[in-house]
Amino acid sequence: MNNKRIALGCDHGGYDLKISIKGHLIGKGFDVTDLGTDSKDSVDYPEFAKKVAMHISEGKADIGIIVDGAGIGSSMVANKIKGIRAALCYDISSAKNARVHNNANVLTLGAGLIGAPLANQIVDTFLKHECTADRHLRRGGMIDGLDNTSAKEHSHYSKEKEKASMNISTEDLTKIAGKVKELMNTKIPMNHVHDDAHESSEMVCRCGIHIERKPETLRQFMDFGVSRIGVHNGTNCENVPSDIAKCIDHTILKPDATEEDIKRICAEAKEYHFASVCISPSYVKLAAEELKGTDVDVCTVVGFPSGAHRSEIKAMETRQAIRDGATEIDMVINVGALKSGNDDLVYRDIRGVREACVDGSAICKVIIEAAYLTDDEKVRAIQLTKKARAHYVKTSTGFGPHGATVEDVSLMNQIAGHAGMGIKAAGGIKSLDDMKEMVAAGATRIGASAGIKIIREAKSVTMSN
Repeated sequence: MNNKRIALGCDHGGYDLKISIKGHLIGKGFDVTDLGTDSKDSVDYPEFAKKVAMHISEGKADIGIIVDGAGIGSSMVANKIKGIRAALCYDISSAKNARVHNNANVLTLGAGLIGAPLANQIVDTFLKHECTADRHLRRGGMIDGLDNTSAKEHSHYSKEKEKASMNISTEDLTKIAGKVKELMNTKIPMNHVHDDAHESSEMVCRCGIHIERKPETLRQFMDFGVSRIGVHNGTNCENVPSDIAKCIDHTILKPDATEEDIKRICAEAKEYHFASVCISPSYVKLAAEELKGTDVDVCTVVGFPSGAHRSEIKAMETRQAIRDGATEIDMVINVGALKSGNDDLVYRDIRGVREACVDGSAICKVIIEAAYLTDDEKVRAIQLTKKARAHYVKTSTGFGPHGATVEDVSLMNQIAGHAGMGIKAAGGIKSLDDMKEMVAAGATRIGASAGIKIIREAKSVTMSN
């Protein structure tokens, strides 16, 4: 029998996963104390998270495992209890890190984000590893030491820190003022700017009106305390803005794409300053290396092209892609689930990927594959994407019956555009005229393999004018 004593608890949302974990642990010979809940009837997760944490704090168990919908609330509750170092883990790497580096003694899991097979692997990893390095044990002791630190001591420390921070010389102030002036005169980058708290994915529309055209106006707004400015042409624009490259994801997703193809489109993206290259997940590391130090992002696809992958696999795929160097994720919804009326599954599917993106400071774009949907289904898909707080909604994979249409882009813009979401049109956009139509309908990003052709056409038009 394994010698670790396990305290196990959950709320109603984590009940099924807890039962699976319990059977898994008992099968491996662990001494498991189940502290509830004992059904799917609605309960308050803090009650059961506290029970598990108290069991560890009082020495009645060695390791605690708590399951709720997302794992976040239970982690917060457990860490209020003296001697508890609770860690929310979502994959094997985070479980190992929590034990080896942080000496965590409570594991929290989100049943809405991961399935039983992955959860059991995370549990096995958490129980298998120990914190043995002196430096990590010392740091864990520092965490425990905070249990005995009074609010008064925290306040005193903060005041002393504030006093120290105010001790700035005239020379330092001059340097700071100079740096601020320099930043105010620097062009604001057009790509990869988003603020999760605001949920608007760009400071400036990616189709690119240059706010530096009137810098004095920008500075006046900043003087009033404005930290974010949104600029757009509206949906009745007649021409693609001049900075069209920053509207385009330079794309190659064909199954037979080679390493040389990837290197080629990365070189093209650097030359033309596209918003990103969009490539298959297996090539993310290569693209990230090729584009290192440039203004071009790395975009990859998740659940591609069918969207029928399990939600937890999509979330895992997203996190791996971000670790490999992706800064933008284009995920495909579960089209079959949507058409079956299972909107809850579609929402959780999107939400899991979106949360993984936010954790990794990446942009989440959601492909609804509009060609397979009725108008009603399109509306529901866009609304679910909006509800999940994704950064973009996207028309197509390019592998469906047809690609982007003006009607679909317009519908997306009507539902999601005014909420600050980006609109990506992809599939079948092969010319400058195609792009103009999509931008006029509300698209803020274009996915195309014909990006160079579009830019050359735009330059030709500009020169002839």
